[in-house]
Amino acid sequence: MPQRKLFVTTALPYANARFHIGHIMEYIQADVWVRHQRMQGHMVHFVGADDAHGAPIMIAAEKAGKTPHEFVAEIAASRKQYLDGFFIRFDNWHSTDSPENTELAQGIYRKLKANGLVTSRTIEQFYDPVKGMFLPDRYIKGECPNCHSKDQYGDSCEVCSSVYSPTDLIQPYSTLTGATPELRSSEHFFFKLSDPKVVDFLKAWTQDGKLQPEMARKASEWFEAGMADWDISRDAPYFGIEIPDTPGKYFYVWLDAPIGYLASLKNHFDKGQAREHWHAPSRTSASFEQFIEDPQVEQVHFIGKDIVYFHTLFWPAMLQFSGRKTPSQVNVHGFLTVSGEKMSKSRGTGIDPLKYLAIGMNPEWLRYYIAAKLNGKVEDLDFNPDDFVARVNADLIGKYVNIASRAVKFIPGGKLARADLSALNPARLVESVQHLYETREYGKALREVMAFADEVNLRFDSAAPWKLVKEGTGAEAALVCSECIEAFKVLTACLKPVLPQLVAQAEAFLNCAPLDWSTAAAPLGEGHQVLEYKHLMQRVDVKLLDQLFEPAAEPAPQATVPGGEEIAPTISIDDFARIDLRIAKIVNAEAVDGSTKLLRLTLDLGEGRHRTVFSGIASAYQPADLVGKFTVAVANLAPRKMKFGVSEGMVLAASHADEKSQPGIYVLHPDSGTQPGMRVR
Repeated sequence: MPQRKLFVTTALPYANARFHIGHIMEYIQADVWVRHQRMQGHMVHFVGADDAHGAPIMIAAEKAGKTPHEFVAEIAASRKQYLDGFFIRFDNWHSTDSPENTELAQGIYRKLKANGLVTSRTIEQFYDPVKGMFLPDRYIKGECPNCHSKDQYGDSCEVCSSVYSPTDLIQPYSTLTGATPELRSSEHFFFKLSDPKVVDFLKAWTQDGKLQPEMARKASEWFEAGMADWDISRDAPYFGIEIPDTPGKYFYVWLDAPIGYLASLKNHFDKGQAREHWHAPSRTSASFEQFIEDPQVEQVHFIGKDIVYFHTLFWPAMLQFSGRKTPSQVNVHGFLTVSGEKMSKSRGTGIDPLKYLAIGMNPEWLRYYIAAKLNGKVEDLDFNPDDFVARVNADLIGKYVNIASRAVKFIPGGKLARADLSALNPARLVESVQHLYETREYGKALREVMAFADEVNLRFDSAAPWKLVKEGTGAEAALVCSECIEAFKVLTACLKPVLPQLVAQAEAFLNCAPLDWSTAAAPLGEGHQVLEYKHLMQRVDVKLLDQLFEPAAEPAPQATVPGGEEIAPTISIDDFARIDLRIAKIVNAEAVDGSTKLLRLTLDLGEGRHRTVFSGIASAYQPADLVGKFTVAVANLAPRKMKFGVSEGMVLAASHADEKSQPGIYVLHPDSGTQPGMRVR
């Protein structure tokens, strides 16, 4: 078979959190496929990267008191322990926040623009006047225009599931500052996904075998609904890559994120690792551009079903019309559930990958279990703890490992006799398993492997070598057990993509060169010396599963007080210390024209200046009754721009949960002797 040249990636994890078990599932799926390809002698460059740009990272970094670069670097530094822990061997791990990605993204954009596929138009969107930025939908909340539920996000309602535009919200507010957002106009840039030549290309590309059938059908539905142009720009402030020759404009994160695949590969080549990496079946002096432009190179992506739209429309269209190679395969998988439920740490239905490793669970148990449930379709995978224990213990210990541990005892000196495996037909097994790995039908492959193991164990049990030895026919026992060891070697080769560490130990026991598909069915041969058997794998201890799924500590029961409201969840002293409460003197109070609820308060917090605070206490107080009084104010609350002006804090007041049936608002007043500016601790 001619050597294939493969460029393989997984979806780039967003660099605002550590890996979860869904990431590990995807990486195992891709890693198995890559190891299978290398066993055939193919050249594979398997790369990953952190998706490091976008408003969420910028805002999370700000809250953490870090620069976005520092924030992303801390997340990236945690990746290795996960990948090494589960034997996932990327050739290179990089970041979209890199010189390579900037160069490639800007270059692709320039070519799209030169080809007439970038246009601009003015759009209206919500702007936070306090934060000074346009707001992504996730940072806008308000009242649902359909069911009138409060505090719903800017694109859809979690109560009634209706979908809408942020501008449809009733009384919208910024979740960043609480300010009422303003509609402002801005010039945005669009990739013309609706251009007839782009649509024609995508219709052909999505239907020519690069996608799974269900994904190809989904793409057809999108075309029937009509293609809309894709907004590819964002306004400053934004953590991302600047659009060339357009100050204050940045690429939307989903434009530069998939280009990160190319950036990581370029970084890999530029470091020289693409020519010298440990597994290379042959060396190449090609540069990144020579490699990626080679017509023989296949570009293969493994992704989840939640990001299909980006990878099967935007990504191939961007590549095609910037003059680059388009993906050869986009392999989509479903989600991971636990016992049929969406994962939840608090309910004990989540799997923390680091906890899995820390409590001593074998990473290859998980690799095997996930592989045994994966197929080439877009189906969800369920992790069932009871099934996990049964499958790992029965298959890996009871069937596979059991063969070597039992058979080697009856082979004098560990020297194999001449064995005949023709009845088992190992070549057929190897051929079938190779094909199933290639098509990502891992579950079927492993079922065939274990069916072969069943036949081997049955042959051992039927021959009863322990009886043969007692009857004085030890040579016959050695012959049968040599056949079992030869069959064990075939099974070992077939399991190698899934269980690299276990197979390395088995290869050491077999005293053979590293196995690949060309040697998988070949016998070790008469007289071959196997080494002393050492236990290869422990059974799953059910107690470990109990520990893994031990739910997060339950919050303390919430007490209810006469006011009708439950006590809020417990906070730490550090949480309380973040709220700066100060004694304030009410210098002036006045009604607000156009509002029946608000009073405009002028406060002295001992700062040498006065603050304006709007407070919803008009139903309980006449302005003149408040002037000269002392109260408690939140001094470090972000200013909020309201219809009537900017409010620079909040005064504290008590009220019942149900203000209609139990009316009454009571502004807090400190004891005599307090002075403006004193801190409440």
